[in-house]
Amino acid sequence: MVTSSKQTPLYDLHLQLGAKMTTFAGYQMPVQYKSGIIQEHLHCRSQAGFFDISHMGQCRIVGEGAAEALEKLTPGGIVDLKIGAQKYTVLTNGEGGVIDDIIVTRIEAGLSLIVNAGCKDKDFVYLRSQLPVDCLFEELAELALFALQGPGAVAVLAKFSAEAGGLKFMQACVTDIAGSTCHVSRSGYTGEDGFEISLPQADAGRIARVLLAEDGVEPIGLGARDTLRLEAGLCLYGHELNETLTPIEAGLQWIFKKGHRDFPGAERILAQRQSGAARARVGLLVDGRIPVREACEIYHQDQVIGYVTSGSFSPSLNRPVAMALLDRQFAEPGTGLTALVRNSAIPVTVTSLPFVPHRYLRR
Repeated sequence: MVTSSKQTPLYDLHLQLGAKMTTFAGYQMPVQYKSGIIQEHLHCRSQAGFFDISHMGQCRIVGEGAAEALEKLTPGGIVDLKIGAQKYTVLTNGEGGVIDDIIVTRIEAGLSLIVNAGCKDKDFVYLRSQLPVDCLFEELAELALFALQGPGAVAVLAKFSAEAGGLKFMQACVTDIAGSTCHVSRSGYTGEDGFEISLPQADAGRIARVLLAEDGVEPIGLGARDTLRLEAGLCLYGHELNETLTPIEAGLQWIFKKGHRDFPGAERILAQRQSGAARARVGLLVDGRIPVREACEIYHQDQVIGYVTSGSFSPSLNRPVAMALLDRQFAEPGTGLTALVRNSAIPVTVTSLPFVPHRYLRR
């Protein structure tokens, strides 16, 4: 059975901007625009990039017990959030794997969540089944979502909202942008300083054009969004995260709240946190110009010791890079290994993540 892909509120605008479109997570999305992935990537690193991420899922958990309820489905820290504060976390399953990675914001009514586009249907079913009766789950399908990322993002957004421009990393507020009431957070998935903007779909086209009209702002497609997050060493669901890999194997030890033990899969996950997992996520610097792609096997001598989870050309470093899941004994930075690419052995070197330093405004 063939089903039609969905469109975001900016579909027509993407076509007007000359985007090359593809189907991603059931949506027609821009892969790149006229300047191409490399130039879009470098523009975001140097100025400001505008991303349509309206395909992602937005929802809300309303009620006084919302934070306590979600705390029991994650590695914790939700109950400690103050109003306007955000946290990156994961929903875990009973075997210690990851159902999805999510962004949680504390709001006056309870919690606001952003989930991955490819996971949102299963996430919404799961959350509805797990939340207590005194918590109301609301899917926010009427909202669009943008990201404005890069060193020039704050100057652009501050022209429209001083409150938004004054946020620190992982803080959020409700503010007016060019006549539209928006929920703005200082966050993103590029490694750059920047913002995510949730707003009514009815205002999406107008506000997108307002932001794109600003000096230094250019549209960025999914291709550069992926190379940006790879350089930043950030996990992508379905690659570095899935329902069989634990957050410890994925290198997310920092998301855990000390002493929190009441969440799905806690026995396996906390055992790994204490003793170490058998596998670890690492960065790989690739010798030469041949990219090492997802699923490439990684060898130590003649032994397979892991596989590539994400790999591409790094425009910032002007060389191929990758992330991989390796047997822990080979995960030390500086370790020389080989990747098998079309029956050719490509030298790679284990390195620390991120490849490009994060530039979040933390203070």
